[in-house]
Parts: sequence; C-alpha cells; structure tokens
Amino acid sequence: MSAPLDLRRGWDVIIIGGRVAGASTALLLARAGVRVLVVERARRGADTVSTHALMRGGVLQLHRWGLLDRVAATGAPPVRRVTFHYGHNAMPVTLKPYAGVDALYAPRRTVLDALLVGAAEEAGARFGFGLAMTDVARDRAGRVVGVVVRDHLGATWTERAGLVVGADGRTSLVARQVGAPTVVAGSHAAAYVYGYWHAADLDGYHWYYGDGLSAGVIPTNDGLACVFAAGPAAVVAARMRHSRPLDVARDLLARLDCRLTDLTAGAPLGPVRFFRGLPARLRQPHGPGWALVGDAGWWKDPLSTYGITDAFRDAELLARAVVAGAASDHAMRIGLCRYQAERDRLALPMHPIVDRLASHQWDLAQVQQLLRGLSSVMADDVEGIRAFDPASLTLPRHEGVTFAVEQR
Repeated sequence: MSAPLDLRRGWDVIIIGGRVAGASTALLLARAGVRVLVVERARRGADTVSTHALMRGGVLQLHRWGLLDRVAATGAPPVRRVTFHYGHNAMPVTLKPYAGVDALYAPRRTVLDALLVGAAEEAGARFGFGLAMTDVARDRAGRVVGVVVRDHLGATWTERAGLVVGADGRTSLVARQVGAPTVVAGSHAAAYVYGYWHAADLDGYHWYYGDGLSAGVIPTNDGLACVFAAGPAAVVAARMRHSRPLDVARDLLARLDCRLTDLTAGAPLGPVRFFRGLPARLRQPHGPGWALVGDAGWWKDPLSTYGITDAFRDAELLARAVVAGAASDHAMRIGLCRYQAERDRLALPMHPIVDRLASHQWDLAQVQQLLRGLSSVMADDVEGIRAFDPASLTLPRHEGVTFAVEQR
C-alpha cells in the first residue's frame, strides 16, 4: 500500500504491527464485524527474531480459532516430548493430550505470521505492509483518534479510528507516544546467539541448563531446528566483540557440554544472529483511545518460551474487551480496565520467575525449582484460556454500536 486508503469514514480499530499479536487481534476483531486496519512496516512475509516454540496455551488458541490444522499442514513437526537437560542429567517429559491439544508446534515466523495474516484478511481485516506509523493523532481533549503513517516514498497522511492498538513490539512507538506507564519492570536480561541447522530427526524440544548458561533446540519447518545459546547479556556481548556469532554459539554450547555441539558442527542454514534482550516490562495497556497487546504491553525474556503463547491469549482478551465496549466510551473504558485486570492476573505470577531465569544466576537445583514454578503458571494459563467464552467475541447488534471517528 503506497497511497492513502480511499475511505469516507475512519476505521473502528487501527493496529500498529502485523506480527502474531497484531494479526491475531485483527483476526478476532474482524470476525466479530469490526472494521480493522493493520499497519506493518515490514514487507509481507518478512522473518523476525523468534524462538518459535508454542506452549500448550498457544496451541489451544489456534485450535479454538480453527487454525491448528492449517499450522499442521505447513509441515511444522508435531512435538510430543520435551526434554530438560540439567548438566549431564536428562529429564524427558511426554506431552499428555489435554484440552484438545496432543502436540506442540514451532512454525517458522515466515509461516505462522503469514497464516495469521491470511486468516485475518479472509475475515475482512485490511493490512498495509511497508507503512510506518510516525505519530498518533489526537483530538483537542488529547484523546488518541488515529495515526499518522508514512509510506516508502515519504508520503504521509492520517488514518482515523475509534481505537489505536499498539502491537509493535518491545520498543513500541505507540507506547512511547501515549506515555504508557510501566506497571512492573524486571532487573535482568539475557543475550542470545541463534541460527538454523538441519535436524530432521529431533524428538521434540530440548532445553539445556548449566554453568550460568542455557540453550535450546526447537524443531521447525523444512527439517530445520532453531538452536540458541544464552547467557547474561554482559557475558555474551563481551564475547561478541571479538568473535563471530557462529563461533560464540559453538563456544557457549561447548561450555554447556551438551549434544548440540555435534548438531551445530556443520554449516548453519543462513547467518547466526546475535540478539540482546531487555529487562522485562509490563506496561499499563490502555488509555483514552489506545491499547497495547503482545510485547508492546508485556515484554519478557525469550527464555520464557512464552512470547507467542501469551500474545495469542492477550489478543483474545483485548478483542473481547473491544467487542464488549463497542456501545459507548464508558463501556469501552470498563472493557479495557477488565482487559488489564485479566492480563495482569495471568501475567504477574510469571514475571519474577522469568526475570530470575534471565539472570542466569542459579544453580541446577534452583533452575529446576524455577521451571517447576513456570510450568505451574503455564497450567493455570491453560485453564484460563479454556474458560474463554466464544460468545464474548460476538458484536452486539443494536443501535449505537460504533467505533469509528469521522474523517475531517
């Protein structure tokens, strides 16, 4: 899209960011009959940094939305075993069928994002790829009423909406522009080196812990596995100053003395990349005319392996709030307050666990205890998702149900 959309009215909702959080929010809102525009600065089908791994809650969401068969059809291998490696001790866990989920999946982001975008477009959402938001638009009272966008040629214009949703990641421009307050902040961040290797015979997810380091191997599409090594940000960044990412990855894996040294001995498929994390941040996710979802609202260290799963969950929580609040500004405020309350109730128990994991300041007994706590929080999350009412995503059909702000 390289020119202003030719519309006589504004949108009900504009979402900034078309990755998993933005695309899934758009999908659910469009299915409810909401007029949605998604603004995504990357090109259609572009890759992004990700550990890929979906936990049970994320797979359950895809199943509920009618998309799990599509994910399976992409060739992403079903994962029915997760093995935790503590030093030289391996503890395999077989996934038990529950809540309609009998396998986990870890599709490439080029696959998953495209699938979600396609489903959202089928439902009626519009996507503008290659567009960048430069600012929010406000009315005289300071309420957000739209966004200023720019295309690749430098042309700018304003798109108006009743609600602007920031789904634009951990450094969210929407969050900065609206001054979204931080509710809880973390103290620790890890850094990562990761790449892709051929590993067609993997038997599920493998997580490794020891010597102040961690690593993982995650089977994904096309017989590949995402392999990462992680440690305290200062430690990994210091090594990056003198070595290539591939050499750093192999060195960290050798220090862990794990089987991944054999897997990564061959040439990777594509470059090995370095990613430096940021301390966790849970932001207030709503205000006059705006809301946040995904990493924009709650960034946590990737060692949680929960970023995609909670993006799906929060997308549905937000979509339910928006649909419930469609009748009036007052109803919308109540709905968005409930969105924050539900999100915080599910997010806050995970926050201290992931922050401690990201520090890498634990021994093997301590990390096992942390992971047991994380597993318990994830199980509670699944129960919360199971309780979601599909009827709450049905737009009321009565007079006064309007989101959109008239174009001026």
